[in-house]
Parts: sequence; C-alpha cells; structure tokens
Amino acid sequence: MRTAVRAGLWSGGLLAVLAGAVVVSAAIGPASIPPGTVARALLDPLVPGVGAAVTRPHHTIVFTVRLPRIALAAVVGFALATAGVVMQGFFRNPMADPSIVGVSSGAAVGAVAAIVAPLALPFGLGVQGAAFAGALLTAFGVYLLASEGGRTPVATLLLAGIAVQTLLGAVVSYLLLHSGESLRQVVYWLMGNLSNATWSDVAVAAVAIPGFLVLLPFSRDLDVLLLGEADAHSLGIEVERTKRLLLAVASVVTAAAVAVSGVIGFVGLVVPHILRLVVGPDHRVLLPASALGGATFLVLSDTVARAGPAEVPVGIVTAAVGAPFFLYLLRTREVHAL
Repeated sequence: MRTAVRAGLWSGGLLAVLAGAVVVSAAIGPASIPPGTVARALLDPLVPGVGAAVTRPHHTIVFTVRLPRIALAAVVGFALATAGVVMQGFFRNPMADPSIVGVSSGAAVGAVAAIVAPLALPFGLGVQGAAFAGALLTAFGVYLLASEGGRTPVATLLLAGIAVQTLLGAVVSYLLLHSGESLRQVVYWLMGNLSNATWSDVAVAAVAIPGFLVLLPFSRDLDVLLLGEADAHSLGIEVERTKRLLLAVASVVTAAAVAVSGVIGFVGLVVPHILRLVVGPDHRVLLPASALGGATFLVLSDTVARAGPAEVPVGIVTAAVGAPFFLYLLRTREVHAL
C-alpha cells in the first residue's frame, strides 16, 4: 500500500506540473495570450461557463493552432520516457534508450524512403506508415537475430541492435545522397520536429497509452529482472516470456512516437535518470513518474523550440539540454549499473 500511495502522490504532483506546462506552452507564441485566459479556455469544456470571457480568436488559437502540437509533444514524451524506463530495466544498463534495438533507425529508413522514393514503397505507405512499419520490422528482425534455442540473451540482443543500427545508418546515408530536392524535408524529419501537428498525429502516438497500461503490471517483474535472469527465474518470473512482452510493447510504443515526430533524442535516456534519482528505483513508482516527466519535458522543450524568432526542430533542443545533463551525471558518478 505504501508503494501505491507513493506512486499516486508522485503521479498526481507530476500531472499538476504537466498541466502547468501545457498552460504556459499554450500562452506562448506570435500572439501572446495571458495564462489565465488559456486556463479558462482549457477548463471551459469541463466546467461550463468558466471560459465565457475568452474571446473567439483566443479560443481558436488555443484549440486549433496550439493544442494539437502541445498534445502531440506530451504523448510523444510520455511514450519515449515509458520505453526508456523499460529498456533500461530490461538491459540492466543506464545507457539504454528506446532506440537501442534499432527502432529509431528502422523508422528513419522507412520515413526517408517514403520521402525520397514514395512510389517504390508497397501498399502506398505514407511517411508515418513507412516509419512505423520500418521500426517494427527492425525490432522484430533484431529479436530474431539474437534468439537461439528459444532464448534471447540480453548481451546478444544489445550487440545485434548496435550492428543493425549501423547498417541502417548506412542505408539512410545512401538515401540522403539521392534525396535531391527532398533533402531539407528529410533532414528536418531526422532532427525530430512537431510542427504541423494534427489530432490524427496525436491519435497515432496515443498507442503509447494502452502500451503503458500493459507495461504497468510488469513493474514488479522489471524490479526482479534487475537481480539477474537466474534469480528472477527462481522467484517465479517466466523470464523469456516477460522479456518478449516487454521488448514488443516498448518497441510498439517507441515506433508510434517516432513515426509522428521523427527522431527525438535524450528524452528516453535522461528523463528516467532524473526521476530515478528523485523517486528511487522501484518501477512501480518510477514508470508512471517517468512517463509524466517525459511528457512535461517534451512540452517545455517544444515551447522553447518554437518560442524564438525562427523555429528549430525540437530534437535540437532536447539534445542541447539532455547531453550536457547526462555528461553532468557521468561526472558526478550518478550514472552507474542498475
């Protein structure tokens, strides 16, 4: 019960922080809107009459222009941080991130191919469909390469993921050489961006929410897996079955996020570290806290990305914030084996 209470308190607090970040983000833009006006507009569907004083232009800007992008940032950050927690626990390695089994590289190949040579793809896949398919095919391929005799050693899976990522990186480089007039669009996608977000994009990325609900009951299993596979088996965990499920769901969650946003780095790597230092290593608390922390982090990062005189891809902002912070963790020896 104590763990459940801690999880509830942390989740409630971080949800309040996320709500504040959404209000601040929706207030910032070429047409500045007071945060109080934004809050009243957002609360109006829940509390009728509270937004009566909100003008129609402000209402349109909040709900039509800014809210889809903010919602997409929140869901993508939620997805990447969720997958990051699972991958770090799965591999018992603090350097693991959602792309470690090649999901992001596979998505990049699919998306770049869809941009450069769309007619060459089967079934008329668009950029999002090709990215999602490429991500899942890569994750499945890495799993098959690493599996032998019904077992999938974690070390072999890690090495297979690195090798496949390198190969797919070469494929992306080859496609870039032949991208022609599409080069700018390709590079922008590879940097990660949330511009021109729509509610349909949010619906695609929202696959992360049922994925999170599937992963949440396995929080205890993740705690036990940190002890090692032999100890986990002796404690009644069906190790191989659990590993397959964790890998599959984390890959789907990551694929859904990357398909709509491009490659956004450091969210799934740094956010779990920060929350692990704050809330502790218990995945029953860490998993929901990291998911909400990732949503908040990406909403704020995207606000910074679009707040300047010239908008920049949000992946640049997350890297600029995440890389120095991770180096700080390394220097202070806060990054260690799980």
